[in-house]
Amino acid sequence: MSAVLIADIFFGLLGIYLVKSFLYSKKTHGPLPPGPKPKPFIGNLTDLPPSGQQEWVHWGKHKDLYGPISSLTTFGQTLILLNDQRVAFELLEKRSLSYSSRPRMVFSGEMIGWENQLAMQPYTNHFRAYRKNIHSVVGTKSAVSQFYQLQDMEVRRFLLRILNEPSKLLHHIRTEAGAIILKISHGYTIEHNTRDPLIDLADEALVQFSLSAVPGAWIVDILPFLQYFPAWMPGMAFKRTAVHWRNTLAELVEKPHAFVKKQMCLGSHSRSYTSALLGKGNVSPEEEHIIKWSAASLYAGGADTTVSSLSSFFLVMTMYPEIQRKAQEEIDRVVGSDRIPGFEDRDNLPYVDAVVKEVLRWHPIGPMGLPHTSTEDDVYEGYFIPKGSLLLANIWAFAHDAETYHDPMAFRPERFLGVNGRAPETDPRTLVFGFGRRICPGRELADASIYLTIAQSLAVFDIKKAVEDGKVVEPTVSFSAGIISHPLPFKTSLVPRSAKAEALIRSVEEDYPLTESDAKELLSLDI
Repeated sequence: MSAVLIADIFFGLLGIYLVKSFLYSKKTHGPLPPGPKPKPFIGNLTDLPPSGQQEWVHWGKHKDLYGPISSLTTFGQTLILLNDQRVAFELLEKRSLSYSSRPRMVFSGEMIGWENQLAMQPYTNHFRAYRKNIHSVVGTKSAVSQFYQLQDMEVRRFLLRILNEPSKLLHHIRTEAGAIILKISHGYTIEHNTRDPLIDLADEALVQFSLSAVPGAWIVDILPFLQYFPAWMPGMAFKRTAVHWRNTLAELVEKPHAFVKKQMCLGSHSRSYTSALLGKGNVSPEEEHIIKWSAASLYAGGADTTVSSLSSFFLVMTMYPEIQRKAQEEIDRVVGSDRIPGFEDRDNLPYVDAVVKEVLRWHPIGPMGLPHTSTEDDVYEGYFIPKGSLLLANIWAFAHDAETYHDPMAFRPERFLGVNGRAPETDPRTLVFGFGRRICPGRELADASIYLTIAQSLAVFDIKKAVEDGKVVEPTVSFSAGIISHPLPFKTSLVPRSAKAEALIRSVEEDYPLTESDAKELLSLDI
């Protein structure tokens, strides 16, 4: 294919996009929401967030410039920015029938394969089948309660790992989250004392997903025809990236599914989400596809999100010792020092519960969420929202709105208890898990895991600033960009609160003896 022919194709298709955009604009029922002035041919392409910048910060500037709802258009694609929770609830909750689909994500969805995952599914029968299956397992507090013992076991093993290797905090958080969700989704038992291959694989895939699904980050999402250009051409490096990331995702989805099927054939499987659905018998290829990908969705939605929140918790406890002391005083008063807090104590630990809420608010798991797509033309307060628009809800901005949260940049758990004559502030769980028909189906499981880890960690550990060479090390407070945002690496110190606390940590070895890992069986599979 000659360079001249490629150029002809490029500009011909670009012309089609521009003509389509121009003609469609004449049919609107009012102006688009305000936004930066588009440039000729490329529209607002240069107004998208630069690579690596925190998207919620970039889009948050629109509120001061253009108001609570704003827009951009790039090559015929309209982006609607929602920087006010009132607008988000009006559109994504009250009008959810029109705003519950997902956009076509060429790079993340089609080229890599994430289109098969629940979070990326358009609003179809497949999507509803995924959610129905997942809801039956973890969709309610009652359903989640069947996993309380599993969560208690893995949180206590997490405490023991910290005691033995306190410098590997982030690794231990990932191990705990992976151990819980993989046991639920596939009945898989992780490696207890070394790195687990499936957790490592999942971590790699989820980092790739977070980077691949950022709206506007990949040129092929704006100009889909570029996916058909040869990989050797300048600017086509994304094609090589897509091949590598697609292989990672395929391995993550296929290996644990094959593991369950083999264990079922041998009659040695553990009961899990996957085995229960496969065990119903006469499963069609389409039904098996839904089981396989909804199980992968359960993991993807449940692991990385709790990792982000728990990392934020240890960061803020390092920064705010006075808050830590208040929470520990409440635990000591209510639970005592002879046992570790459990789920049954939550209602009697209001300050600890407020810490959980404030962790979720202070740095939301997905600061911009995933984009919604409008499936029909709509008008909101005189502004036209065309069918096919991408709607981005700035959840971080909602959680830091001074009209909703007093002193929003500060970490203040008491805001949810009502202080200084003010009523308790809005529960952030109504914001951070999404909206309408796209709300996270595993939010009850995530909330339970975050609570138990926070309560038990506070009961037995003092979380302090690290000391190196006799000098106190101030923790770095910064967060990664991407769909799921994590604190960047920071220094902290965790030590048992007392000899009795250390004994409580070590008691897990008697209460929950280690069982053999399934890692060897997984690695033996030829996928």
